[in-house]
Amino acid sequence: MDKLAALPGNFAAAPDWNDVRYAVLLARCGSLAAAARQLGVDQTTVSRRLRVLEADLGTPLFERLKGVLTPTPAGRIVVERGQRMEQEMAALCHLVADSHSQIEGTIRITAVDALISHYLARHLAELRGRYPGLAVEFIASSRRLDLSRREADIAIRLARPVEGDYVVRRLGQLAYGIYGAAHREAPATWADSSWVAYEHALDQVPEMRWLADNVGHQQVAFRCNNMDALATAVADGLGLGILPRFLGERQAGLRCLSGSAPVLTREMWLTLPRELREIPRVRAVGDWLVQRFTGDAAIFG
Repeated sequence: MDKLAALPGNFAAAPDWNDVRYAVLLARCGSLAAAARQLGVDQTTVSRRLRVLEADLGTPLFERLKGVLTPTPAGRIVVERGQRMEQEMAALCHLVADSHSQIEGTIRITAVDALISHYLARHLAELRGRYPGLAVEFIASSRRLDLSRREADIAIRLARPVEGDYVVRRLGQLAYGIYGAAHREAPATWADSSWVAYEHALDQVPEMRWLADNVGHQQVAFRCNNMDALATAVADGLGLGILPRFLGERQAGLRCLSGSAPVLTREMWLTLPRELREIPRVRAVGDWLVQRFTGDAAIFG
């Protein structure tokens, strides 16, 4: 039996949750300095908290490997269970805030920038009119924010999540086309033109894989992780780009060069942590998003 399992059943003898929280963050950051910055304390405090926790548990929790503080086998157990505790504490705070079952408070929604700028933001007044007690935060990001850490309450993903304890609902399909400046004709082959594309960190998304297979990265003249910047570059004649059709068809200065059929499609999925599904504001906004996207399916096709 490991030392963690052998801890006394008396709750008073259990480690301090705050010390466990320090260990969880230290595992994420990999160094005392980075963890201290995240917590707003000095390195000595982080080091002292870790020593106290290791003394309480009777075993080392971290070792230094190639300059990075890495959990030991016992440390991995502490970090894994500490993350669960962290999630439960966050969910508890949400539930207490919603104890009167009122649809009010802050709701944080993350999605790629094009969906937020050119769709969700345009319907925000409707949502606020329905639920005036809501304060809505949109987080436009191509990075997958960690819902388990409450970086957002609801995410709209362009791929179905395969890991994590989430409630997932399909919103529809997002179709893409190849766009050029309004005055351009389609080239004889796609490889005859310059292109604009996402940054290399997004090389594995379907749009970038299509570009690699059909054109090659050597033709890319401009990279950016912002869809509006890419669309502007296309309209200015810098190169061709693969853009969502709901954006390309409505933006001045762009012309679809790939015909009426989509070059590719991606599925849109509403994702939220399972423990938040019964919180009134989360449930209400989730239902609204499903209704909104389903009703506007033709816009995205």
